Amino acid sequence: MSESTSPNATSAPTPTANGNGNGKRKRQLFLLTLALVVIAAACFLYWFLHGRFFEETDDAYVGGNIVQISAQVGGTVTAIKADDTQVVTAGQQLVTLDAADTKLALSQAEAALAQAVRQTRQLFLNNDTLAANVDAAESNLARAKDDLQRRQAGVASGAVSAEDVAHARDAFKSATAALDQARAAAAANRALTDRTSVTEHPNVQQAATAVRNAYLNYARVNIVAPVSGFVSKRSVQVGQRIAAGNPLMAIVPLEQIWIDANFKEGQLKHIRIGQPVEVVADIYGSSVKYNGTVIGFSAGTGGAFSLLPAQNATGNWIKVVQRVPVRIALDPEQVRAHPLRIGLSTTATVDIHGDGKALENAPINYQTSVYEDLGKQADAIVERIIGDNASGLPVQKKNKAAVVIPHT
Repeated sequence: MSESTSPNATSAPTPTANGNGNGKRKRQLFLLTLALVVIAAACFLYWFLHGRFFEETDDAYVGGNIVQISAQVGGTVTAIKADDTQVVTAGQQLVTLDAADTKLALSQAEAALAQAVRQTRQLFLNNDTLAANVDAAESNLARAKDDLQRRQAGVASGAVSAEDVAHARDAFKSATAALDQARAAAAANRALTDRTSVTEHPNVQQAATAVRNAYLNYARVNIVAPVSGFVSKRSVQVGQRIAAGNPLMAIVPLEQIWIDANFKEGQLKHIRIGQPVEVVADIYGSSVKYNGTVIGFSAGTGGAFSLLPAQNATGNWIKVVQRVPVRIALDPEQVRAHPLRIGLSTTATVDIHGDGKALENAPINYQTSVYEDLGKQADAIVERIIGDNASGLPVQKKNKAAVVIPHT
């Protein structure tokens, strides 16, 4: 029996190529394309109105002075009074060396100066003695001349023998020679003392210089901090024998810091000295922004000053975009409020509106005065020794500081 098909049965319709499914997809693609065009237009407007006036780099790092502390004299380390991470002030003692040898040398130099002053004083006193000897020799010569003249007058009458005249003539010659000798001795002594004083005499000055040198060596066994800052890179140890110039530690004054931003060579076209800079440090994030100013450009790229500069004159040359360090000064108040450390990563954004402004070279004020008192103290010791050993003669007086031996 064959199956029959119902006349009312109908088949399900199939979507055509131009049905609703394809139209929905087209609308979605159109909307996506429109959104991309709007985003691209917005990005272009942002760049055209704002972004093209700023140059940014994240290849920027905190820089600053690192003051190396080294010994000025050799010796054995007996004490270390500062360590890494500690804060020290200018003039604070850092390291102490054994002072036995330098103290002995200072005592010898002081004794030599005292002896030189006394010997110079004797030279001045000898002027009077030698002048008296000249007077005595002149008197003897005058007497010998008179004796010779009297005897020569008595020869004709036979009252004086020829032998007496000969003796008188020899006495006259001896008195003349003695006078010449006395005058030469007086002149020689005056040559050592003319136009000078005890304090200005070359012998005294030479001995005084030796005292100053010995005192400085004695005082420098106490190594002090030339500036205030954080101690880092301590390498010295107690008992270590060090020579003059050996590095012992470093001090980093964190108030003397800046930013070295390495911009690509293509970014430098519109960067000028004096333009404002916004700096963000990774340590604080975008919540803290520093205000800076472009103050200078490096004289060459980083590769030009590297230990092994690139050799581009080869057949395998590949162009690499170079970077030039740009120095950025920060607002000191902001740095004090949010301290930075040397080497920290930052992001620098330069506002290139305009051509910047001319900046005068700020005077560098990296100096220390902690060593000035040593010379004054050495001068005070010299004056005391001269004053104690040159009494009774004119000595040039100078105002000196009190003697202070900076040794524990």
